[in-house]
Amino acid sequence: MAIWLLKTEPTVYSYADLERDGETIWDGVTNNTALMHIRTIKKGDIAIIYHTGNERAAIGIADVSRGYYVNPNFDDPKLAVCDVKAKRKLKRPITLAECKAEPRFEGWDLIRLGRLSVVPVSEEQWKVLLELEKKKM
Repeated sequence: MAIWLLKTEPTVYSYADLERDGETIWDGVTNNTALMHIRTIKKGDIAIIYHTGNERAAIGIADVSRGYYVNPNFDDPKLAVCDVKAKRKLKRPITLAECKAEPRFEGWDLIRLGRLSVVPVSEEQWKVLLELEKKKM
């Protein structure tokens, strides 16, 4: 099982939308590195849903219900997608500022490559995110 951080603009599709829908196709990824990552996503992986824009925070957790496949809505075999299913909202948002202040996140692509929309999360980073979720702000 791998862990991923999936970015979304909340005015386009938010974690609340995912909770309402229950499950969705995760599409709209066009960056080559992000597409490379999405092609390795498998059913059973975990996805952290991260809001971009003014929020810049991890908001919820989803399960990957279907691993990588070619986007059926476009005639372009390069466009990779997966399906995600809402699992739970985080107890509180974990902001980008918190992540940048956390020394254990040094070198993480979320911080290094701010425009990357699909970011791998190591087991250690996952544990730190769960620690931060429990902290009172």
